[in-house]
Amino acid sequence: MITNYGTLFLVLLALAVAGVISFGTTPVAMMLANKLGAIDMPGKKGTDSERHVHTTPTPRMGGLAIYLGFFFSAVMFVPMGRKVASMMIGATIIVFLGIMDDIHDLKASHKLLVQLVCASIAVFGGNEITFFSRLSMSADPGHFNLGLLSIPVSIIWITLITNAVNLIDGLDGLAAGISTISAISLVVIALAYSNPSVAIMTGALAGGCIGFLPYNISPAKIFMGDTGSTFIGYILAVASIQGLFKFYAIISFVIPFIMLGLPIFDVCYAVILRVSHGESPMKADRKHVHYRLMDMGFSKKQTVAVLYIASAILGVTSVAITTTGLGKALVVLVALGAAGVVAAKVFLKKKSESSHKDDKR
Repeated sequence: MITNYGTLFLVLLALAVAGVISFGTTPVAMMLANKLGAIDMPGKKGTDSERHVHTTPTPRMGGLAIYLGFFFSAVMFVPMGRKVASMMIGATIIVFLGIMDDIHDLKASHKLLVQLVCASIAVFGGNEITFFSRLSMSADPGHFNLGLLSIPVSIIWITLITNAVNLIDGLDGLAAGISTISAISLVVIALAYSNPSVAIMTGALAGGCIGFLPYNISPAKIFMGDTGSTFIGYILAVASIQGLFKFYAIISFVIPFIMLGLPIFDVCYAVILRVSHGESPMKADRKHVHYRLMDMGFSKKQTVAVLYIASAILGVTSVAITTTGLGKALVVLVALGAAGVVAAKVFLKKKSESSHKDDKR
């Protein structure tokens, strides 16, 4: 239950400031992307770019606006301790890496190396997963101390989520919308457990994404690119360590995987399929969930809507677990799942008549 309304006000203020800055600087990022040649070209049949579903050259690097909104808002409202400072340093390097990738299309192995360095900066700055709670329904389930494993586990977690958000960024508005839902879920959880820094920080992230969305919804005027998707994934990963892995309860293990369930499932699903076909796990392809839905006949907007609903269900469930307990949350999950199915059917029925027009844009 949220009792500190002063913190709630700061969260809303941080969200609003980040949103305004992001909205105002996106046109600047668009002009800069065009000037530097950070352009996402339409896909061509029979090539690796065939997975691209847009039909006109579109500037990327829009994540720079999200970063600027988040950065200035966080500096204004979040106490700048060692953990936050190390996160900001790592995030800034991630953004510069994303800019270079949006312009020059860097090798995946080179990007991964820099991402591991950025994850290490955050971890050695104090953002560590030091324990996992035991999977038990008892009042005091106990926990497993990771010891020396805390450093590699934390680095792997941050790198995993960084790339998970990056890989789900394949349709107009998809990554920005899902990230907004995840960030708001984390805001509510942090407020419920009196963690103001995480609440304000993730509020600023949500604001940055919201300010960018008007330019990114279909048909997108600009893409966030790796500049935005890797940055958002990095912040969500570090924030989850600060705000979710710190409880001596079952939620410290379960909640991050539920809240970020969609991008985690997507990256695991794609990697498993690639490996099973003898391909490199880093290969770019159409094996992601959103592409699979489109191959099943969904339009771009329908696919985004379905994944929004799924992400919202997971987000509400994660909040329910932290505030009402696992048993009641399971009931909420079932109810929301049923409601989601009905909502999806209604939405898809209404959109079916315009789906062909949407895909031709």
